[in-house]
Amino acid sequence: MPALVLLGAQWGDEGKGKATDLLGGSVDYVVRYQGGNNAGHTVVVGDQKYALHLLPSGILSPGCTPVIGNGVVVDPSVLLSELSGLNERGVDTSKLLISGNAHIITPYNVTVDKVTERFLGKRKIGTTGRGIGPTYADKINRVGIRVQDLYDESILTQKVEAALDAKNQLLTKLYNRRAIAVDQVVEELLGYAGKLAPYVTDTVLVLNQALEENKVVLFEGGQGTLLDIDHGTYPFVTSSNPTAGGACTGSGVGPTKISRVIGILKAYTTRVGSGPFPTELLDEDGEALRRIGGERGVTTGRDRRCGWFDAVIARYATRVNGLTDFFLTKLDVLTGWEQIPVCVAYEIDGKRVEELPYSQSDFHHAKPVYETLPGWSEDITKAKSFSDLPKNAQAYVKALEEMSGAPISAIGVGPGRDETIEINSFL
Repeated sequence: MPALVLLGAQWGDEGKGKATDLLGGSVDYVVRYQGGNNAGHTVVVGDQKYALHLLPSGILSPGCTPVIGNGVVVDPSVLLSELSGLNERGVDTSKLLISGNAHIITPYNVTVDKVTERFLGKRKIGTTGRGIGPTYADKINRVGIRVQDLYDESILTQKVEAALDAKNQLLTKLYNRRAIAVDQVVEELLGYAGKLAPYVTDTVLVLNQALEENKVVLFEGGQGTLLDIDHGTYPFVTSSNPTAGGACTGSGVGPTKISRVIGILKAYTTRVGSGPFPTELLDEDGEALRRIGGERGVTTGRDRRCGWFDAVIARYATRVNGLTDFFLTKLDVLTGWEQIPVCVAYEIDGKRVEELPYSQSDFHHAKPVYETLPGWSEDITKAKSFSDLPKNAQAYVKALEEMSGAPISAIGVGPGRDETIEINSFL
């Protein structure tokens, strides 16, 4: 039963798409288990670049079945547009499976997301405005719309009415917006039913049967560990669980069937949106990392905040996810720096702290404690083995591995599918 979880070990945007795609040719199923079109993966295949949002990266691997699990929230218009775009580029999307229990992002969820964020002003969370949070809130409040509801007009209408009873009060009386018509929403949602029908199935049954048949299943998280609703830098987090536990609840596959948990780390650190970021660089180094690394959000288009590698959050990710391996990405971006600082601890109120503080206030005031490692100037994008790397690059990787608490089993030395050094096989 080889089931693997692959997730972000920082604040997201670590290069999970590249890692998933690398494994895609060796696995039978790739499963998105949480999030929605607030997550973006960039995958480079040859001279072709693909930006994926809702779809699992495995959709680019022939023979692999991509699955959108029950823990994902689905915007039908975005999904159908993404499928259409891939079909136009010759990608076969016919094997996609969608859980009937996945929740639908409705037009009113998007509206509520946008007006709420604007209302917060300086206290805004930095959401993508795509309705993700309000959809998860509806799910928890038991007024959500699921994919399966699209195939029963009566139930769909009742559920939309129930959801809009409160939301229209909010929109008209607090935000001074127009009320949303039930019939209009129902008509739009029913329009997606026929187009989605070929993909909708009981994915929990499919995945468990696949594992019983010794098929390889890869669970792909969106966002990253520090954006987890329970274990991230709350409230500056996403609305779901990108951590390893979310793979089980978001897919219906039990934890005893997970054999390996792989964390994706950038060789430096980035985050998008608001919230604390101890190693953030607001100087020329930060701008250089942003420019060389192409640090712009795949989904949002926003510039990413950039900083040096933070070993404290890497150790935290190892602990809360039970990581067995790391995939280190974008090592090539650091080429050219004579010295590379690495955050090994924090200073909080004059005290050295080596683990992530549980207190939000403490984390907001954390100052990085750096150790400096020698850099390298040689081009590493053609390296095929660890020994091909410059000695200082090797030392940097080994230092990060020791500080982070799990072995680094693969290294990304460029954006391309083949620009990866595999030290230990994940399978």
